[in-house]
Amino acid sequence: MIRRFSILFCGFLLAGCVGKPSLEDEPLSPLELNLEEFFDGRVVAFGQFQDVFGAVRRRFDVDIYGTWDGEKLRLVEDFVYEDGSPEQRIWTLQKTGAETWRGTAPGVIGEATGEERGDTFNWTYEIDLPVPDGTLRVTFDDWMWLLSEDRILNRAYMKRFGVDIGEVIITFEKQR
Repeated sequence: MIRRFSILFCGFLLAGCVGKPSLEDEPLSPLELNLEEFFDGRVVAFGQFQDVFGAVRRRFDVDIYGTWDGEKLRLVEDFVYEDGSPEQRIWTLQKTGAETWRGTAPGVIGEATGEERGDTFNWTYEIDLPVPDGTLRVTFDDWMWLLSEDRILNRAYMKRFGVDIGEVIITFEKQR
């Protein structure tokens, strides 16, 4: 039992030492991400959750419909998980500066905050995330990179009680 706990503890400790992106990182492209343009209209996404050890625990598809009214971006996200279970999350985002955002959605604790820089967007928030057994309160450190005018790669680091528990990886594809 002690050996098992020690291995688990070391795994979490090592996972916390893994490097994470920064808005100060050198951009990899000349592209400029504008959330309000990319997410205005229909976007489809495909993703999965991996635990801290790299095991894929859940996969999902998302159909997103966004509307930008010049001040607020509303995103209706319809998830379908690999087991067929649905989930809907509706985000309301507001641009608070040339590169900054804040937003709310049901389950989000307080407000999410974000910043665009070049081809990158960083979004952080705490949420009561629906899981098969109920809800799980986690924090997200969400990173998006514009790969082309119609594709974004998203990597979200998840923590619970300040400890890394896994990552969500998603690709978003703008529908024209």
